Amino acid sequence: MCGRYVSPDEASIEREFHLVRTEWQFPANFNTAPSQPVPAIRARDADREGVLLRWGLVPFFAKGKPGKYSTFNARSETLASSAIFRGPWKHGQRCIIPALGFYEWHVNTLGTKQPFYIHLEDQVIFGFAGLWEGESCTIITMPANSLMAGIHNSKARMPAILARDMRELWLFGGPEAAGAALVAYPDDQMIAYPVDPRVNSPRNNDETLLDPLQTNAD
Repeated sequence: MCGRYVSPDEASIEREFHLVRTEWQFPANFNTAPSQPVPAIRARDADREGVLLRWGLVPFFAKGKPGKYSTFNARSETLASSAIFRGPWKHGQRCIIPALGFYEWHVNTLGTKQPFYIHLEDQVIFGFAGLWEGESCTIITMPANSLMAGIHNSKARMPAILARDMRELWLFGGPEAAGAALVAYPDDQMIAYPVDPRVNSPRNNDETLLDPLQTNAD
């Protein structure tokens, strides 16, 4: 799953994804949490547009009211069958959610959870594969690669991260081409390390959350 991530500022997103005439302004968010507004990129005719969407998809039948179930993640295996996500998937309502990295929690032998920060070696700013509905969105998740399975050992899931050459296919391709973009990111291109448990609270939101955890051995 993906329940917390680091979102870039608007200028960085515009440069990385070649957006023009985007009327938004926001700083980087170092502890983005569900239900918050998040920047996303979606197709608009033959072009791309940057929009702010609620993280946590609100299906059309909910009439704009968030439900009691968690919808900030959508499982890749059930996109076509889920009552909540099959509509956006069928209608090609795909989006890219820019990120600098994300957090995941490892359950240790004592049953406590240690947060890890994960980012990419080959993409400073990358994009999660997502779906949108109205003014809301969700991040797609999939079975974990070996690195993420070791970290997220409670469920062995990871977010669907797009390779750079798959971004256009994800936004503008047909369902088959878009489905081909949903592959586990290579674990040898991912960097992960433990961070301070301050990240557990979304009230903590500053760049020091990304600092590697200092241990007694250091």
